[in-house]
Amino acid sequence: MNSKDPLPWHIWIDTGGTFTDCLARDPNGQLHRAKVLSSSALRGRVVQRISHRRVRVETKWSAPADFIAGFRFRILESKHPQVVIENYDPHASTITLAKPIPTGIHPGAAFEALSPEEAPILATRLATKTLPQQPLPPILMRLATTRGTNALLERTGAPVALFMTKGFGDLLLIGNQQRPDIFALEIKKPAPLYEAALEVEERLASDGAILQPINLEPLKTALANLRTQEIDVAAVALMHSYRNPAHEQALAKFLGEHGFQHVSLSSELAPLIKIVPRAETAVVDAYLTPLIKNYLTRVRSALTSGRLHVMTSAGGLTAAEKFSAKDSLLSGPAGGVVGAALAGRRSGFDKIIAFDMGGTSTDVARFDGDYEYTFEHQVGDAHLVAPALAIESVAAGGGSICWFDGFRLRVGPQSAGAAPGPACYGAGGPLTLTDVNLLLGRLDRNRFEIPISAEPAAAKFQEAQQAVREKTGEKIQSETLLQGFLDIANERMADAIRRVSVRKGYDPQEYALVAFGGAGGQHACALAELLGIKTIVVPKDASLLSALGLGHAALERFAEKQVLRRLGECISELERWFEELSRHAQRALVEEELTEEDIAVRRRIIHLRFVGQDASLAIEFENVASLENKFETKYLELYGHLPSAEPIRFGGEARPIEVESVRVVCSTKPAEFFEEIPMAKSHPAAAAEKVRAYFGGEWQEVAAYDRERLQAGATFSGPALVFEPHTATAIAAGWKAKVDAAGALVLGRA
Repeated sequence: MNSKDPLPWHIWIDTGGTFTDCLARDPNGQLHRAKVLSSSALRGRVVQRISHRRVRVETKWSAPADFIAGFRFRILESKHPQVVIENYDPHASTITLAKPIPTGIHPGAAFEALSPEEAPILATRLATKTLPQQPLPPILMRLATTRGTNALLERTGAPVALFMTKGFGDLLLIGNQQRPDIFALEIKKPAPLYEAALEVEERLASDGAILQPINLEPLKTALANLRTQEIDVAAVALMHSYRNPAHEQALAKFLGEHGFQHVSLSSELAPLIKIVPRAETAVVDAYLTPLIKNYLTRVRSALTSGRLHVMTSAGGLTAAEKFSAKDSLLSGPAGGVVGAALAGRRSGFDKIIAFDMGGTSTDVARFDGDYEYTFEHQVGDAHLVAPALAIESVAAGGGSICWFDGFRLRVGPQSAGAAPGPACYGAGGPLTLTDVNLLLGRLDRNRFEIPISAEPAAAKFQEAQQAVREKTGEKIQSETLLQGFLDIANERMADAIRRVSVRKGYDPQEYALVAFGGAGGQHACALAELLGIKTIVVPKDASLLSALGLGHAALERFAEKQVLRRLGECISELERWFEELSRHAQRALVEEELTEEDIAVRRRIIHLRFVGQDASLAIEFENVASLENKFETKYLELYGHLPSAEPIRFGGEARPIEVESVRVVCSTKPAEFFEEIPMAKSHPAAAAEKVRAYFGGEWQEVAAYDRERLQAGATFSGPALVFEPHTATAIAAGWKAKVDAAGALVLGRA
């Protein structure tokens, strides 16, 4: 864009499994909000059937006239076919359809209007008030998506052919020999992601020297067979190619000449030792790339002017055309961690635990002044070598299904998703945690962005209650059963927090819990009590915090080098290696039209281990002199001892330290779009109303507050409920709440 172009909108969008959240900053700096279902649907209720093609409706979304013209109209919990919408009048709240409305539509029936565009574009059009028939204004969009994660877990990626060195074709079937359940008598291994494995005649030595030149001629017949099976995506992982990528590059060129549309090379994606995770990374990238590429193309094609950046699993942004599918799997959760870190700093907390409870899952992470990274992580059945924020995910979200398996109560791992959604959405969905909170009086159906009803939730709960009664012969009180579902979910989420804190040597009591996502505020107090946490922060726009994190994330690049040498042998070369990696990462950012003045070397990380060990520790590199002491200190904190000397192997000296790898993180300076607000004096908050809700094992009349009316300095005590358009916060007895200068609810023990 040049100086004569109109100022762009800044659009920040997080697409989750259930909802797509959007924050939009217009050219005047005003912030706009939109939230749609990730199925690209807007929902409402039918108020009246005016004529054979016209209905009056009630909606919570605000859109200009004819905004949904061309969308498909569908009555939920109905077998009636979808009908194209011809006209929408927001002033009269009427919808006119292209065909007659089926008979039997009753007032109060829930409907949805399905957009033909992707959910991020639907949300963008809502926020900017742009009709689908019109081009969008100039936009700088930042996007996080779970599209890749869902495709991996649901196994809906592209058919892939795997190419490996001759003799290693079955390596990924063999894997690393680990058994997830060591006591299982029947081992059920997941099917591989690839459709076919082909062996390549070639071999490199461990130092990259060519032992056997690559021979591509024998592959021609096999490639012809693959093309007849419509397999045109390949993953390539040859032995020791991280030392010498020449054979992989030659094979990629050969495959391109024979009709392959995409080839993922392990030497480019994960140039590190360990052939199994390197090969798995290449397979996952190949499996997801066509889907991710097509998705981003559809989103980008709607942006007639502007740019699209995508959030990576490491919490940084990259241009859509440079985005790798392997970096997409924690894209959405990473935006939440960035947002939580920002919210914590705004409220005066540098040490926070991010608790992001959405519709499909809960993601937690620890932040202590900077982000904690992991460079190998597991997603579903796949082990990836790729930088990512250290995030723990558990299948417990608002849409997690609550059920009885014949022996015990269960919560998840299945989710109701966006369609059909929880039972209360009225689309025939199952009983979920959202339904449980609604039945316990902790949600206000009148404030939901989509219409919900307690009746279908109660009906599904009665089915679960009846199943328990038939199996056990006991008539368990309804509230006890509902609370049981909550307790199960809370314990699972608390265990995820323990994995990022206690199990790594950190005391959660020293951290503030930043609760966000659509359901985070409903469970925050229960989790804090399980973990001994004394402070909870529920930020303003808590259900949209992941989108806010996108707006404040930095453009970022990683550069890495495999070393595998003793520290004493290469200590003089460390500074040079870090300089080379820094220049490499900076060049990648300069390609995105940034100047070198905009870029900073944010992290220099060295991975050290004792010789003979497999796992390494990440140490922040400041100078050579302090390196060994920092490593031993961190090793002692984590393991409680240092390995004893091995006189036979090491000549009686202390066990040597080995440099496994070095990494550099370069980024732009994160944006800050907020003003400091002077703190007001504390004053009691006035409750908007009293509501009947289940707290502390009994039904009570508790105070309910409107979040939008709570001013800085407002204080009140639990039990209480705070309602807002996209979420609700349940404050238990024994907790006191105060609105701080940033507009956040800060909860502390009373």
